[in-house]
Amino acid sequence: MKFRLAVSEERLEELTRQLNEKGIEIDDSADLVLSEADSFAGFLSVRSAEDGGKRHVSIEDVIYIESYGHSVEVHCKEGTYQTADRLYQLQSFLDPKQFIRISNSVIVSRAQIKDIRPTLSQKFILTMKDGSRVDVTRSYYSEFKRAIGI
Repeated sequence: MKFRLAVSEERLEELTRQLNEKGIEIDDSADLVLSEADSFAGFLSVRSAEDGGKRHVSIEDVIYIESYGHSVEVHCKEGTYQTADRLYQLQSFLDPKQFIRISNSVIVSRAQIKDIRPTLSQKFILTMKDGSRVDVTRSYYSEFKRAIGI
């Protein structure tokens, strides 16, 4: 049986070794996830869109995460990657003090928000520090305002 680990970087190597010794296989593409209680992920397991190579990206490098149908893209400072996780899974891994869900398909890093512009139809347009723009939809409008303190 294969598992994926959602643990701090400090414990990842040790836990992987211990579980492998007990015959438990660790694979970043596994459907089952083992995570630390009361802890949020310090990194995300992703694969490169160009070559499909697997790697870990630090939560600090994430600008926003966006889903398109069955594909989830992690937009980082150094590029865009794909992940096997669903958006609702990622939301549970991420610290709500650092990340906000702004629509059914987007989660943003609070630290990466550069500008917030209101629109006439109870929406916001966010400009991220990398220059990209994402919309806070009407269904997340009130929740976003409360989370940001507006």
